[in-house]
Amino acid sequence: MVAGFTHERPARLTGTVEADETYLLESQKGSRRLTRPPRRRGGVASHRGIGRDHECLLVVCARGSDALDFHCGRGPVSSAQLGQCLGPVLAPDCLLISDGAAAYPAFAKRQGIAHETINLRAGERARGTIHLNHVNGWHSRFKRWLVRFHGIASRYLIHYSGWRRVLDARHLITPAQLLSVTIKPG
Repeated sequence: MVAGFTHERPARLTGTVEADETYLLESQKGSRRLTRPPRRRGGVASHRGIGRDHECLLVVCARGSDALDFHCGRGPVSSAQLGQCLGPVLAPDCLLISDGAAAYPAFAKRQGIAHETINLRAGERARGTIHLNHVNGWHSRFKRWLVRFHGIASRYLIHYSGWRRVLDARHLITPAQLLSVTIKPG
């Protein structure tokens, strides 16, 4: 049975849209056949920085509206992955705000979407209403919420992010509503 949280998604995001990715260390928790040597007590990545040891979770938040999340696999996000994930859900007249990752300008140019960049490496946090506070707040709430599970398997990452997205949207507030979405057949 598949959790219905992955299906409770807005069809399109409009207006000012913030996009950023967060990375979690790849985990094969519960797997009987590991494709790498086991890590003890959580462990650390084999190399510094973002690499093939990290799972990429792309999150897109429309201001005053819903959020969408996409599991982009391992390593840094690419322009092709952005096109596959964001192309169908972003309105052509939206304003996309992102960090300085090279994939975003290429994607925005190819899609014909207005794009603004925040240069976090230079210490820039905001330029008026151009900021990434909503999406970075989502990342923070998500990672704090994951602590209670003591690690999750990477193969279930999209289910957990969907669960967090539904909780943040507050569309489903009664236990009966949450239960019906949880057991909805996929």
